[in-house]
Amino acid sequence: MKELLKKYFNKYGISADDDKLNEFCEYYNIVIEENQKFNLTAITEKNDFALKHFLDCVIPASLIKDGAKLLDIGAGAGFPSIPLKILRPDLNITMIDSLNKRVNFLNETVQKLNLSNISAIHTRAEDYAAKNREQFDVVIARAVAGLNTLSEYCLPFVKIGGVFIAMKGSSYGQELDEANGAINILGGRIKDIKLTQIDEMEGERANIVVEKVSATPAKYPRGKNLPRLKPLK
Repeated sequence: MKELLKKYFNKYGISADDDKLNEFCEYYNIVIEENQKFNLTAITEKNDFALKHFLDCVIPASLIKDGAKLLDIGAGAGFPSIPLKILRPDLNITMIDSLNKRVNFLNETVQKLNLSNISAIHTRAEDYAAKNREQFDVVIARAVAGLNTLSEYCLPFVKIGGVFIAMKGSSYGQELDEANGAINILGGRIKDIKLTQIDEMEGERANIVVEKVSATPAKYPRGKNLPRLKPLK
């Protein structure tokens, strides 16, 4: 794993010293071991893991300001939060997930890796929003839902002047078209789209940066799974 990461990080301009590469390897070993007990990821082969989990997760690092307070919604097995934290120790990260088993795994993994200023909370976005609106510099989400749905879950947590980063694949254009109305309603505007062509993967990777320009109306995010069932238009 270490040599794979060196190769891919060097090729795509990611700077990571030996200690950080060792942390990535330890994280990989933890995920693979725990994956035998309950399903964390279908991607287990080293080369695929290095590309699709580690490289893909750290590409947004250059879009995040120093010392940012970051929220990862739907953190799953810790992607992208834990790779970002390994690469960027300056970040203060909160992960939320609706499955308690995953949250326990995340907090145990953080302890095993001796990472500070990063923790996981068992909650849903619509519940967590009750007391944590507009508290974060950056909110990030990866492979959770369509952009119109994601925007409703994520933008309420972003401070005015902060950003929501949606990690997407090559179909990002259609998602953008469908989400423009929702983004506007929720107080955001498209600031940037960082495209990365990873030769070893199919299609472009798109990190869509949505800037928070005005407060999100208090009724969002809606409960009862409405952001998924009836996305804003």
